[in-house]
Amino acid sequence: MGNTARSHRVSEVAAIAILAAACLAGQAQKGPAPRTPDGHPDLQGTWSNNTLTPLERPKELAGKEFFTPQEAAEYEAEVNDGRAKIPDLAADNIVDQRVWWERGTKVVQTLRTSLIVDPPDGKVPALTPEAQKRMQESRAYTRVHGADSAQDRSIQERCLSEPTAGPPMLPGPYNNNYQIVQTPEYVVIFIEMIHDIRIIPIASQPVLSSDVRLWLGDSRGHWEGNTLVVDTTNFTDKTHFRGSDENLHLIERFTRVDQDTLLYEFTVDDPTAFTKPWKAELPMNKSNGMIYEFACHEDNRAMVNMLKTAREEEAKQKGAK
Repeated sequence: MGNTARSHRVSEVAAIAILAAACLAGQAQKGPAPRTPDGHPDLQGTWSNNTLTPLERPKELAGKEFFTPQEAAEYEAEVNDGRAKIPDLAADNIVDQRVWWERGTKVVQTLRTSLIVDPPDGKVPALTPEAQKRMQESRAYTRVHGADSAQDRSIQERCLSEPTAGPPMLPGPYNNNYQIVQTPEYVVIFIEMIHDIRIIPIASQPVLSSDVRLWLGDSRGHWEGNTLVVDTTNFTDKTHFRGSDENLHLIERFTRVDQDTLLYEFTVDDPTAFTKPWKAELPMNKSNGMIYEFACHEDNRAMVNMLKTAREEEAKQKGAK
């Protein structure tokens, strides 16, 4: 690429970046972010992180960090139209899974093509050789023993935790809602998925011993200006967020942009899992709805049916020998 072409490309990216930043800054017209009696930004309320924007940049958008407004509208129409054309499974006497979906229909306000902002390619960095080996061993075990018992199923299927629901907090097919309650000493985040609750101390408090491991990690928060920064360690070795392990160090930043927008940023630092740290950001929108209870364990027929089907397949294989 010549110097002139490169200069035009840099100018184009800069212009789009300025436009994207203005999308968030312009929302301040809705009213300034409220504050609590102690003077800190008020993060309280119910927030949704529903979005059409994927965590990683799709291959067809390689090298494109931002949409133009027209491109964003075309992308939204294409994806939503494709979803609408999915066959209605209910017509074959099978429960139509779309009834449970609560997927986003719009890209993020910044018009980014991925939630990942660093590395610039919008991709999760490669796993370390050790992490790749662990993943291969885990997959090999699952292929052979994945249905031996309930303990061999995933933590999501066992209703223990949902790595993408948080932390870090990323959108999924449904239950993309979070309620924040705040006091001077604590910030509490109610997670709709799996009905988890994070209790984050703000006042100075010693971290847990390294031999104490939690599904949601051990979080400590502090204020940096108008941003709540949450530092989380002490994850278990079973969460495996995008290949992470128990050495995951997560830094989250919560900034209330205006009455209706909460900018959520997180940095993943796990040197034994990823070849380098990576960062993502996601504007969360205020919701007037409520958090519903996610009663995962009650009448969990999926687990029973999966194990029952596995036993039936084993019986057929024995009978065929």
